[in-house]
Amino acid sequence: MKVVQVTVSAKGSRTRIPRWLGPALIYLFSVACLVWVYHDFDWHAEWPRLKRIHWSWVVLAVVCDILVYVSQAWRWNLLLEPVAKVPLGRSVQAIYIGLFANELLPLRSGEAIRCYLQSAWSHISFAASISSALIERFLDGVWLILGFLAVAFFVNLDSSFKYGASILTLIVCVLALLLAYAIHRRGEAQDALARYRWLSPLRHLVEGLHAMGRSRTFVYGALASLVYLALQVVPIYAMMKGYGLDLSFGHAAVVLVVLRLGTIIPGPPGNIGLFNAFAVAGLTMLGVESQTAKGLSGVMFFIITVPLLVAGCVAVALAGFKLRELQKKAHSHLNGETA
Repeated sequence: MKVVQVTVSAKGSRTRIPRWLGPALIYLFSVACLVWVYHDFDWHAEWPRLKRIHWSWVVLAVVCDILVYVSQAWRWNLLLEPVAKVPLGRSVQAIYIGLFANELLPLRSGEAIRCYLQSAWSHISFAASISSALIERFLDGVWLILGFLAVAFFVNLDSSFKYGASILTLIVCVLALLLAYAIHRRGEAQDALARYRWLSPLRHLVEGLHAMGRSRTFVYGALASLVYLALQVVPIYAMMKGYGLDLSFGHAAVVLVVLRLGTIIPGPPGNIGLFNAFAVAGLTMLGVESQTAKGLSGVMFFIITVPLLVAGCVAVALAGFKLRELQKKAHSHLNGETA
């Protein structure tokens, strides 16, 4: 009797996850969030309140929202100073193009796009540009948690909310230690990452972290992050006041923390659905009635999104690029760095 050997290729038997599945699940979750927020919303009852909005507060919210991203560009320049001197206008333009992409494309593609543009315009490595964005996110996380803990002393919050903040504080401390290790022990960090194949792409980022983290401008960038986050509280506070809510600046800071933490994972374009759900969650935690919280979340989303679309459209037009073209180039560079 002949024995027939059948060889099954491991590569052929491996089940591949369709690329469309991730975005599809994100869109589905976004729709579910919108349905949850507005399924019982009384539009007719809220319309008179919308007409009574104090527009002076809305103007303040829009102006401060623009200043938020100017301050982000200023901070970005401070972090990049050890690598290159970058004009403020170029950084503002790159940020607004990235924000415009985030409003239209899923999975926060604008972050890679703005880093690609900064790299191309300022003649710096893409790894350095990505590293600066990672440092930005780390600094934001530190100030968010510290700000939340400070607010907790002045605003009465649920004990479970404070418990969650303690866990986040521990996470930030661990990340701070890892960042310090990468900055001050570059060689050891790269050797440690090289031992694990799935972590080896991060070696490209260690160089940028080492150069920027050891500079005195890193401290200035950290202080600029505080200005950047404080400016983000102002539009929320202004919209609360415009909507007629008697809430403090500290309450607005709590809503910002909930929004930032709730949308930290890349989501649908503009974080629609997720933004509304977490805005409602933050407001109701502060005792705002559900109907009012849902109406205000829609106003907040509209007032924050429309200026970004307008400014981003202008920035893209001035750059002379097509958004899809930028997305392809940015992801090509991103895949090259992680190859």
